[in-house]
Order: sequence, then C-alpha cells, then structure tokens
Amino acid sequence: MYKTQAETRVFFDVFLPLVANSKHCDIVVAPPFTALDVAARATRGTSVAIAAQNVHGQKEGAFTGEICAPMIVEVGCTAVIIGHSERRQYYNESDEAVHRKTKAALEEGLTPIVCVGEILSEREGNLTEAVLKRQFEGGLGALTPDEFSRILLAYEPVWAIGTGRNATDGQAQEVHAFLREQIAKKWNKDFADRVRIQYGGSMKPDNARALLSQPDVDGGLIGGASLKAETFLPIATAAL
Repeated sequence: MYKTQAETRVFFDVFLPLVANSKHCDIVVAPPFTALDVAARATRGTSVAIAAQNVHGQKEGAFTGEICAPMIVEVGCTAVIIGHSERRQYYNESDEAVHRKTKAALEEGLTPIVCVGEILSEREGNLTEAVLKRQFEGGLGALTPDEFSRILLAYEPVWAIGTGRNATDGQAQEVHAFLREQIAKKWNKDFADRVRIQYGGSMKPDNARALLSQPDVDGGLIGGASLKAETFLPIATAAL
C-alpha cells in the first residue's frame, strides 16, 4: 500500500530509462489498484509489464470493494499476484480462495503469480514442507497442466516479509527444489523444470545475486526494495 498516482509517475520517470536495455530478465511491477492506469500508461511500449496485487475469484457480482479480472485486464495489466503472504496472514485467504482467483485470472489471460509460504512457528516446528504441500495441493493441484504452465510460483516465507530477515541461499534452494519436486510428482520432471519459481522475502541488492544464483530460484518477488529505483535496479541486474 505505497505510492499515489503522482508518486507512481515519478517512479517510472526514474526507473524506465535505467532498464531500457534490460533484456536478460522479465520485469513486472505491481502498484496498488488506484495507480494501475498511470503505471500502464507509463510503461506502454516498454518491456516492463504491470500486475495487480490481488483479484476476486468471480467475474462480476455484488462484492462491494472487490476488483475482478476483466477490470484488471482493461486497465492494462498482464499479470496478478495471488495468495500473497499478507493476504493469507491478515485477511485469512484460504487455499480454496487462491484456487478460485487463479482460475479467474487464467480465464482472462492474466499470468497469476501465485504465492506459497510458511509462518515462523511452522518453520521452527519443521512443518515447512507439510504447509507448502497443503498449499500446493489445495490452491494449485487441481489445475490442468496447461493452466499450471501459465502461472508463476513464488515462495514467500511469511516470517521474512517486512522483517528484514530472509531465507539463506540454502534454505531458499531447499524449498524451491521441494516445490519443483511436488510439480514433478503431479506431472513430470520436464514439466517441473519449465515452471518458474520466484523467491519473495526481503530480497535486497546485497543478497539478490546469491539467492538468484541457486539452481531452482528463477527470479524474485520484491517488496520494500522495489519502492525505489536505486534499490530495485541492482536486483534486476543481479539476475544476469
């Protein structure tokens, strides 16, 4: 919940020239709903894509305060974040809700960036794999292979969001490998190898290169470090 429309314009005025020649990775920015139109206009004709931070699971209806996938598409988004740790933690978003939202996004041609992750007590109780397996099976396991091939998966340890703590390189790799293993068990290894799994959880310029160098870490879902061009840019550069 950062950046007014005016602040969004300023951000892209600074950021877009810096990444104009960045062809080595895909860059997607997810502003709040009120700034989506400004962001979509600012990035039109560039390689930077725009995503929404949430979406409702129905195409339309009496759901006051909610935003549906067709509205997001109309404003210029090509992707949407689903099941973010803050949505799960503060708004009790369930695996079933994540599944509905993912299906709704796919039906409108959006790329869902679907988040999974455990809280601190689950990590300390050695429940990480059990939690991720439940989230995978409940939120994503019912997707068809074609549907699943169109999503991005993001591992977001809830205990690392906004705390300044992050998973070590080894912890991130271990979890990403586990998620890829679940996909391979559901379908096959070749299919799993093609799925892009991002790490989200206090990725910053000083740890991005080490995290992104892990064999099963295919990108980053950046939070606070994306608010300023001067901290977002080095993370994108680290993906080289």
